[in-house]
Amino acid sequence: MFRNIKNYFNKKSLKDEKYSYLFDECLEKDEFICFDCETTGLDPEIDDIVSIGAVLIKNNTIVSSKKFVRFVKPKFCSLSEAAIKVHHIRECDLEDAFDIDDVVLEFLDFVGNKPLVGYFLDFDMKMINKYLKPLLGINLPNKTYEVSEIYHDFKMELIPQGFIDLRFNTILDELELPSFGVHDSFNDALMTAMIFLKLKNYPNVKIK
Repeated sequence: MFRNIKNYFNKKSLKDEKYSYLFDECLEKDEFICFDCETTGLDPEIDDIVSIGAVLIKNNTIVSSKKFVRFVKPKFCSLSEAAIKVHHIRECDLEDAFDIDDVVLEFLDFVGNKPLVGYFLDFDMKMINKYLKPLLGINLPNKTYEVSEIYHDFKMELIPQGFIDLRFNTILDELELPSFGVHDSFNDALMTAMIFLKLKNYPNVKIK
């Protein structure tokens, strides 16, 4: 209900009716987009996206052939040393990268009105909305699924009084899923999609 009210006002700010379909109900009931952003740092207010990776989940399958991978030239902020240590993307790697405004619109075409899945998704949503709002006047209206929340609720049923470690690699280990090692936006999206599907198919997990 709250999401519907928020999107009612969100849609009123849309600058281009071409994108009104984003607010329509997704008719593909078992399709999701899992995505991840790599950035210059961890502050959505000042940092920039340097890559976006996304993959389609359809009928309980990760469709790796339907993927979205783009490298982006930072618009406002340079790469921090700490960020480079995490994702190993350097300034020289982005010399032929794309403009973020073009990438965001491409990303919208890829995502459509499908639900979005991610790990600490709120950060990635804020990063996308940072560029989307000036372009189209709106924030992403898609329904979202946060895998760390789904995992937390799943573990709470098993160990109600226990400490639940929500670190990414811990979740992979606990669910007996492989880690691809290399930290980049597409690999992270792929691993997050595996987490989502593993949780989604447990009998006591309800994805609404």
